[in-house]
Amino acid sequence: MNGKQRILSMIAGEALDALPFMPITMMFAGDCSGIAYGEYARDYRKLAEAQLRIAETFDTDYVSVISDPAREASDLGAAIEWFDNQPPAIIESRALIEDKATLAKLEVPDPHAGERMRDRVAGAAMLAERAGSTHIVEGWIEGPCAMAADLRGVNTLMLDFYDDPGFVEDLFEFVMEMEFRFAKAQVEAGATLMGIGDAAASLIGPKLYEQHVYPAECRLIERVKGLGVPVRLHICGNTRRIAGLMSKTGAEIVDLDFLTPMGEARAASGPDQVLLGNIDPVRALRDGTPESITAALEECWQAAGPRWICGAGCEVPRGTPHENLLAMARFARSRS
Repeated sequence: MNGKQRILSMIAGEALDALPFMPITMMFAGDCSGIAYGEYARDYRKLAEAQLRIAETFDTDYVSVISDPAREASDLGAAIEWFDNQPPAIIESRALIEDKATLAKLEVPDPHAGERMRDRVAGAAMLAERAGSTHIVEGWIEGPCAMAADLRGVNTLMLDFYDDPGFVEDLFEFVMEMEFRFAKAQVEAGATLMGIGDAAASLIGPKLYEQHVYPAECRLIERVKGLGVPVRLHICGNTRRIAGLMSKTGAEIVDLDFLTPMGEARAASGPDQVLLGNIDPVRALRDGTPESITAALEECWQAAGPRWICGAGCEVPRGTPHENLLAMARFARSRS
């Protein structure tokens, strides 16, 4: 089996020759190729070359265009701060929708016109051309809560959930239309799986998640799946109390950060949901040894059961010893 077949077979519940291996690599990928991260995030060619090198060096089953959450916001006109060797950051003190009235004036951007969204679409096309026959090509969009926080400011959005939930719903609707169009452009370019990152959703608690974010995620995921690709839902942080709902969004793959015990997540999600993760990226992966990593993955796999994809709780940290990530690859290839 090649990597693409392996991941699609896991999603379909078919027999596998080994576990899929899908670590998130961003700054780690740039470092491995000697690319300053500012360039990695700006230039799809450098991102694609780094992802291809990761796939070859560490035997991953996919390549991804994930880099930073500022692409959509940047093309809308948000204030972005750039760094030579760190991810770009949205300047929250100058939030694009500081005034709620701004939302009505915004137009959904054309993903082929804006500089940063167009760059990601081009990255998906290049990865599809170079590796699409053997590897899953993962596109990436922001989820409704994450992008709303980027546009409004995370602290302000948290207050909006209580002070003006109707505005939050309107903001989510705008975000979902933008993200669907962005996903569609990436799929048309060659992406064969769509990642949705909704990190801010872990901050609001289960009640607000169920009332506001979960329905929006469900609608967005349904539309993206209508493009003919499976969906991976990634929510960083402690998702213990929403793991069951995450599994009901329709996402074929649900990522779990290390703060969510795998056994609890499996019980909440049921036996058929494909789970990905979730060893501690820093203490277990970066700071561990091949032996300790193998033990941690074995424990995770036993708790998750057969419907599990090998990976860390979140991004592979820069500075992770190569032998540690290779230990993860060896584990995945030795289990089925």
